[in-house]
Amino acid sequence: MQQRRPWRYSNFPNTDTMAKTTSTAPTKSKFFRVAVEGATTDGRVIDRAFIEQMAANFDPQVYGARIWVEHLRSTWADGAFKAYGDVTAVKAEEVELGGVKKLALYAQISPTPELVAMNKARQKIYTSIEINPKFSDTGEAYLVGLAVTDSPASLGTEVLSFATKNTGNLFSAAEETTLEFEDAPQPETEGIKLSDTLKNLLNRFTNKTTGDDARFGELVGAVETLATHANLSADEFAAEKTRVDGLEAALQKTNEEFAAFRQKVESTDANGSHRPAATGGDGLIETDC
Repeated sequence: MQQRRPWRYSNFPNTDTMAKTTSTAPTKSKFFRVAVEGATTDGRVIDRAFIEQMAANFDPQVYGARIWVEHLRSTWADGAFKAYGDVTAVKAEEVELGGVKKLALYAQISPTPELVAMNKARQKIYTSIEINPKFSDTGEAYLVGLAVTDSPASLGTEVLSFATKNTGNLFSAAEETTLEFEDAPQPETEGIKLSDTLKNLLNRFTNKTTGDDARFGELVGAVETLATHANLSADEFAAEKTRVDGLEAALQKTNEEFAAFRQKVESTDANGSHRPAATGGDGLIETDC
């Protein structure tokens, strides 16, 4: 049986925008194009059926497609060629290129922080897919890997043959990719940000006085509860707020009682042995004779 040769596909989208990242690590990227039917650099064709089959068959639970540098796999987790994330989903969409409509494959990925940093620094900005044209016992095409690279023209047969144990797999030529990330969904009306919660509570209790340790300990417990549940539902937060407000009122009452007691102590004569002068009489002692 004649062995399939690796092929390459080139198509470079507009990259006017830089990679967008948030202050927190993004969980997944937006869908971006990784292959188009019929486009190759070595004379072979990406069948439309390949695109359709990869979109229909891809399931990370069946076989996960990891992200590699130059399609190279390292045997060490901390090596330069370790995995840099996973493909989480793929889909097929019609696109118009040069006035011709074609079927394209789009991928969504879950990148590691290292991959996000590389893309933001404009390193490894091209992607190349790895296709198994007859995956397992299905006899249909399946996406088995995604690579990032800086030199799309260097993805030749020698490198790709060395990079994979399955020489029948096909590789697309690299496509320049700008990663844009979807933020993880956050509750808008039913939750509250932990940072705001802690800030409000700490502002309330900045004037703790001596003797309030027990009640203040209860307050700390309430704060720890909030930290355990970073985003409380509206009902849960209302109940917790009521509890904290009660602690605040009790603490305020304790402060007032302590202030009154301290004032009373400070106004009391410090010389406890001094006897006040007696009043009334002429100073004579009366005896019974």
